[in-house]
Amino acid sequence: MITDHLLVGNINDAQQPPVVVGTLLLVAEELTVTPVSWVDYHHIPFREFAKADPANLAQAVAWLEPRVPKGRTLVCCRAGMGRSVSVVMAYLCCVEGRTYQDVLNLVMTRHPSAIPLPNLQVAIEQVRQLRRAA
Repeated sequence: MITDHLLVGNINDAQQPPVVVGTLLLVAEELTVTPVSWVDYHHIPFREFAKADPANLAQAVAWLEPRVPKGRTLVCCRAGMGRSVSVVMAYLCCVEGRTYQDVLNLVMTRHPSAIPLPNLQVAIEQVRQLRRAA
């Protein structure tokens, strides 16, 4: 649990989310799940170990923005350490206006095994610029 509304998880969590989760975003390119009936589900393919893709991050943030305030949202990838964490970080920076360093500190405190994607800070800044231009 990163915040009261945002959780990160792995593929097993995506296949069997806790009943308190109402929204599920899978961000693993190589995986798919058949969502349980009660979740609002979406899949945005991020490549494992690749640099953060600003276009995918922007799409993920836009999809999460109206959903996160409504309840618990689970963002998952294969291991729950890189891509899912990076998407949550982008959301917190771009929607909630937090600084990258504050978000990184929060994530590393709540999920010490997190490994944000390479180039994430630059990609988040690009998403912020895209959002300001829209």
